Amino acid sequence: MTEVAVLSARDLHKSYREGTLSVDVLRGAELDIAPAEIVAIVGASGSGKSTLLHVLGGLDAADQGAVLVEGRNLAQMDDASRGRLRNERLGFVYQFHHLLPEFTALDNVAMPLAIRRMGLAQAREHAGQALASVGLAGRVQHHPTELSGGERQRTAIARAIVTRPACVLADEPTGNLDRDTARAVFAVFVDLAQQNRTSVVIVTHDPELAGRCHRVLRLEHGQLQPA
Repeated sequence: MTEVAVLSARDLHKSYREGTLSVDVLRGAELDIAPAEIVAIVGASGSGKSTLLHVLGGLDAADQGAVLVEGRNLAQMDDASRGRLRNERLGFVYQFHHLLPEFTALDNVAMPLAIRRMGLAQAREHAGQALASVGLAGRVQHHPTELSGGERQRTAIARAIVTRPACVLADEPTGNLDRDTARAVFAVFVDLAQQNRTSVVIVTHDPELAGRCHRVLRLEHGQLQPA
């Protein structure tokens, strides 16, 4: 029996208005992400990679086409159901970690579970496990300013995976890191795929990182093609 794709896109179209002009960003983009698959999306600056990631994650709506998360069409859900699915089945990591400076690493990671109204003690227990899985068991009580750049990004990854999502969407997750730290962060994604069967979609300008993924897709003229 064929596994259902974790994340699928069908004929995605998206355009924006710039003054009197309409700029077409996505023009029929399509993809399927299998469980435990790590896929890189590359392309020129301004080609629409971040827009695509936002549409795939349900943070922005396509003008046309469908995004399916484990077979469920985001466009056919109401806002509350879509938000719940996003919280439970998708994780997000960005170039800038967006950690809250007043909270410890532990409480930053527990935040998605608090949004789900999980009890604080249980949320912190799960957050501690997520931090341990990215090698930060000894840094749980540190604030973001007390962490290195790589540690902050790994904390952001722990926050993204604490809900045990089916897929993590990562937008230039190593863009602000040096080469060795970037490799260490990417190794976390590999471990996620191998141990938890979490799929990862990474937007990146880094050819080395892209080359270590299972597949590389190029976004060009609004469509995805094998790179």
